[in-house]
Amino acid sequence: MRIEFEIFGRPATQGSKRAQVIRREGGVPVTDTRGNPVVVVREHSPKTAVWRQQVSAAARQAYAGELLTGPVILRLEFVRPRPAGHFGSGRNAQTLKASAPTWPTSKPDTIKLARAVEDALSGVIWRDDAQVCQHELVKSYGTFFCVKVVIETLDDEPRSDG
Repeated sequence: MRIEFEIFGRPATQGSKRAQVIRREGGVPVTDTRGNPVVVVREHSPKTAVWRQQVSAAARQAYAGELLTGPVILRLEFVRPRPAGHFGSGRNAQTLKASAPTWPTSKPDTIKLARAVEDALSGVIWRDDAQVCQHELVKSYGTFFCVKVVIETLDDEPRSDG
């Protein structure tokens, strides 16, 4: 089975999470029944939750079947527009400079971008993102921000690894 779709917009990363101790007025930590401080875990970037909702919505439009339960391949291409500095000026404003790089090598990195997409697809396309057994991640330049998603199921036949 093959599922394909695109999400238009600037992707957010699934970076580190941060723990925050809940405190009462005056700075005293709230504790549970055992005396341990109560902690809330938050995404490092507030944009991540909104991005994951966009990814989930696009995935639901592309696929309405049962959750996949076997191994899958995930291919993601993160497309971004070139910065203005890659182009000439004046009458050459639409001409790419010879010195412009072919590939985007600046942040964010593909792993953190992919983690946000994987998490968004859990419970929508597959049961758990641990089912992704093969990744193909690409960052490229294009006209606007988007992510191209291709998911393929792998044969779940028993293998002899001997």
